[in-house]
Amino acid sequence: MDNKIKDKIEQLQQKYGAIDQDLETHLDGLLQSKPITYWDYIHTDALLNMQLQRTVWPDEMVFIMYHQINELIFKMILWEIKQVAHHKELTTDFFVSRLKRISRYFDMLTESFNIMKEGMELEQYMKFRDTLTPASGFQSAQYRLIEFCATELINLIDYRFRATIDRNTPFEHAFEHLYWQAAGKDHKTGKKSFLLQQFEGKYKDEFLKTMKEYNTINLWTKFKTLPKEDQQNIDLINAMRHLDYTINIRWVMAHYSAAVKYIGDGNEEATGGSDWRKYMHPKYQKRIFFPDLWTKEEFDNWGIDNLTSYKILT
Repeated sequence: MDNKIKDKIEQLQQKYGAIDQDLETHLDGLLQSKPITYWDYIHTDALLNMQLQRTVWPDEMVFIMYHQINELIFKMILWEIKQVAHHKELTTDFFVSRLKRISRYFDMLTESFNIMKEGMELEQYMKFRDTLTPASGFQSAQYRLIEFCATELINLIDYRFRATIDRNTPFEHAFEHLYWQAAGKDHKTGKKSFLLQQFEGKYKDEFLKTMKEYNTINLWTKFKTLPKEDQQNIDLINAMRHLDYTINIRWVMAHYSAAVKYIGDGNEEATGGSDWRKYMHPKYQKRIFFPDLWTKEEFDNWGIDNLTSYKILT
């Protein structure tokens, strides 16, 4: 028997012996298993049968598939954040590499809004959009999870209430004052819309769990727990700034621009009935994940004229 084969068998015996498993049984199982195929590994058939239209309009299929792709990318982003958050011996090189991965995902999401903006006929959208009510992109739970995992809760609190909330505030209270809550509440009575009630009914427990889990291991807190020398690493700072800008200005404004085309820039409501302009536009809430990495001028001008450029530090 080839020495390499013997070595592999010994390694397998050690592997399965460590978990009190019989190697011969696993080898018998390997003999009975069928070869893997691309379509079985990716579950292609299942994936391609998840697009169910509510109307006969062809461009609704574009709308459905585009949003499903978004959710898959969001899952990839959460996967990358988790690696940083739970890393036991985090280095700047690892941190930078994962931040760049996340930025590339959001770069792709930003550019892909042209699929929505230019890839659907307005007339068709206006026909099928009413069948989506009261559903809304507002209800993307994964995007909310990305926010909770990226920064400290105070940076996600409605700008009007930040001075009254700190680390000692109960999570439940903080949840009620998150910036996106304003988009689902009557500003006079505080009553929650049906859209928001549905959203919270399905995801609130998961949100509160994630808020607690990532309270001290979100990307911003992980950065601040690094040695001072690492916190001054230019590559890391630039990666943090690029991610912040990419998510909270470029991607948001691409989304905003697509919404303006299809919903309009007057008094039209989104399908879920939200005041989407003040909820979405970054100049109102100043959603900034890593606030200390921006100058006062950059902070004050956040979202104004799309902050079309920012300085790369050297």
